[in-house]
Amino acid sequence: MVKKRLVAVLILRDGQVVQSIKFKHTNVIHADPVHAMEAFNKWSVDEIVLLNVSREEESRAAFAEAVERVSKHCFVPLAVGGWITEVDYARELLTKGADKLVLNTAFADHPAFVEAASKRFGKQCIVASIDVKRDDAGVAHVAVDRGRRLLEETPAAWAQQVRALGAGEIFFNSVDHDGARKGYDLESVKAIVEAVDLPVIAFGGVFTWSHLLAGIKAGAEAVAAANIFHYTEQATRKAKTFLANAGVPVRSEGQSLAPVRAAG
Repeated sequence: MVKKRLVAVLILRDGQVVQSIKFKHTNVIHADPVHAMEAFNKWSVDEIVLLNVSREEESRAAFAEAVERVSKHCFVPLAVGGWITEVDYARELLTKGADKLVLNTAFADHPAFVEAASKRFGKQCIVASIDVKRDDAGVAHVAVDRGRRLLEETPAAWAQQVRALGAGEIFFNSVDHDGARKGYDLESVKAIVEAVDLPVIAFGGVFTWSHLLAGIKAGAEAVAAANIFHYTEQATRKAKTFLANAGVPVRSEGQSLAPVRAAG
């Protein structure tokens, strides 16, 4: 039986780990991402996602340095994203220790780059970050550019498009649910899972361990969280215990996935 993954997300703004609430990043949680990551290494997490939400493109160099520092202490697969629009920068991040690239706005604004990166590094290296925001009528639309620009496409239609461009996995988040403590946008998760045959990581809104279970039941292959993991001692270990007791197949300590390296 395929085991479900538990993913910890570190959101970096100007090099510091920050709390995310509806894509607003004001509260600093850790001054150094290495300290946060070291705790996850000890607490049974299966994968780490490191996202650069700095507003300036000039943050790329500092983020690459952070990736290198974090990767030296990271013993699980490391996926990184933020301001990745060129093959050279993508290669730099992979060279500095990243295993996967998380791409969001690139799928809308730089599709040729996405296709090139997928062919160059392999589909297993390309994670499509799909953010969703609902309009006044409650209809879910894909959001890009850090949630500030809405597209016409529905989550399901966009999932099919990113798959065609070369994504090997989907990382889902909801602007409305992000930091809202009401669980994942399960309707959107289900729609994406039904639309494509790609692994889906559910993210955004976890406040109780039952929210993780709901994401698994909605069809997600992996469940992710950020804020709750920073504020709860041994959080990922407790989360895995809860999932295992609920009958979800998860990896025990010492059984985490080995990093999947990109080609070339």
